[in-house]
Amino acid sequence: MASTLHAQPAQPPGGRGRGAITSPRNAYPDRAPADPAAIERGKALYGVNCQFCHGADTRGGDGGPSLLRSSTVLDDQNGELIAPIVRSGRPGMPKFTLGDDQIKDVAAFVHSFRAAGYDEARLRPPSIIVGDSKAGEAFFNARCASCHSTTGDLRGLASRIPDERLLQQTWLMPGSGGSRGGPPPVTLPPIMVTVTLPSGEMVAGKLDRLDDFTVSLITADGTHRSFRTNGNTPRVDVRDPLQPHRDLLGVYTDADIHNVTAFLVTLK
Repeated sequence: MASTLHAQPAQPPGGRGRGAITSPRNAYPDRAPADPAAIERGKALYGVNCQFCHGADTRGGDGGPSLLRSSTVLDDQNGELIAPIVRSGRPGMPKFTLGDDQIKDVAAFVHSFRAAGYDEARLRPPSIIVGDSKAGEAFFNARCASCHSTTGDLRGLASRIPDERLLQQTWLMPGSGGSRGGPPPVTLPPIMVTVTLPSGEMVAGKLDRLDDFTVSLITADGTHRSFRTNGNTPRVDVRDPLQPHRDLLGVYTDADIHNVTAFLVTLK
């Protein structure tokens, strides 16, 4: 549930005259205690859908920003501002099909954290390997083996990525698992796009930009091409190598994530 909005600089409560005393924005509002059952439900949903990007304590993970300092989260009351982001997604963030009550529960959990507090969630356990490797292998064979091979592209994966948390983040969403400020541990093929013009001409290349009005790409010879779009004209076909991973994000259970990680760490 990545939010691209962050807390704005503090503004004075009154005028900006010289000598005026300024006070910080009430960035961390006091909230009435939420229903403990709602927080527990939200914690479970957050753990499956959000934790791998935003961290166990909402302060940011390897692939997502801190929610604790997001102005959207700070201004949200019961999930009403979080919901559009969850359902629409953001660049690098998939859409999630959570119901209103589920999003309210996630919001209750997120709002339970405080900037100045020290939460138990920040105490990292010695190991995150708590799953069943056999169950993880079964899940892998059913869901992943059509694209990946333990004797091919994943051979020696755990030796190449010895950090368990980084390994988990990498298989959940390859390309986003780099350490803070560092590159991801695997190199991914680029997102490719083919533009079919009304004349039938097809232009293919590496996707540079795609929005509601324009598609830009770089062809094999390095030429930059850009096209205006109007609805489905011209036709734009995107081939994202991460799409299967994005599709599975809404499918995994917490147990699936732990089990697959437990299996992948055996690939020495």
